[in-house]
Amino acid sequence: MNQLTGELLKAALALPPEARAALAGSLLESLEEGSDPDLESAWAAEIAKRVNELDEGRVLAVPYPEARKRIVGDS
Repeated sequence: MNQLTGELLKAALALPPEARAALAGSLLESLEEGSDPDLESAWAAEIAKRVNELDEGRVLAVPYPEARKRIVGDS
């Protein structure tokens, strides 16, 4: 990471959570230019499948703090 990137990261981390989320979303979108249409289609199908599972009650959503605890073991 160069000095400019480090300074940008430091400034970004100082933003409120909503602003950091918006910035992260914008950065991710910028990486999607020229993405693979087959990959996009596969993701759309997977998302639709998961939404359907939630809607039908076949799976239960887990709040993010609980999911994070399960994944990384935070207390």
